[in-house]
Amino acid sequence: MSIMKINAITVPRDRFAEFEQRFAARAGRVSSADGFEGFQLLRPNDQRETCLVLTQWRSEDDFQAWMASADFTAGHAQHRQSGPVGTASELWSFDVLETERPDRGR
Repeated sequence: MSIMKINAITVPRDRFAEFEQRFAARAGRVSSADGFEGFQLLRPNDQRETCLVLTQWRSEDDFQAWMASADFTAGHAQHRQSGPVGTASELWSFDVLETERPDRGR
């Protein structure tokens, strides 16, 4: 069973562009991690200021290995060098019970 890790990051609306640029600059580092199954970056289109970073993993062990990797450290260097864009964050963890994709064969 896969797991989903969701980093809920509070970002002031006037810093959304900077938040997105930082993710674009580190894009691809997670893609080759063992057990990595997917990534999505979500920006609210309402009045909320919580951006969501979703990553899906084969297992908790795979996620923990990514967190301990040199690629994870390198991908988060901007955060250490320039300070955080967000004002708060919370890591949520879920088991993926069901996934449905569109049936394009009809």
